[in-house]
Amino acid sequence: MRGFAILLGFYFIGAMLHEFAHLPLPANVMGLILFTASLFLGWIRLEWVEEASGFLIKHMLLLFAPFVVGTMVFFGRIGAEALPLLLSLFGSTFGVLWITGWTVRLLGPGRKKTEQGSTTGQREKGEGA
Repeated sequence: MRGFAILLGFYFIGAMLHEFAHLPLPANVMGLILFTASLFLGWIRLEWVEEASGFLIKHMLLLFAPFVVGTMVFFGRIGAEALPLLLSLFGSTFGVLWITGWTVRLLGPGRKKTEQGSTTGQREKGEGA
């Protein structure tokens, strides 16, 4: 029971922060960040919450049932708007992947300036292979 009390306590702390501080994060995310920080700082021991969190993870599918039922309620509308939903889903996924790849290529390791001013990776110069 102590593990559930700790987990719920951090959720409620996150909810209070969300309500009173007007931070742009959801309450559960703020509670999770505080919980993780408390674990890393040693304020909470993993053994205290291990059993409760294991139980919640084991029954996670059951906890998603309200979401699935809610989706079924709006299934007709989702079907009517399927094309825009799918286009936005795949378009945003492609956009995130493209921007991430471009950023990693630009800022990632292995990029060196040559004497002419262009950038080359190690593979292009025959190094690292």
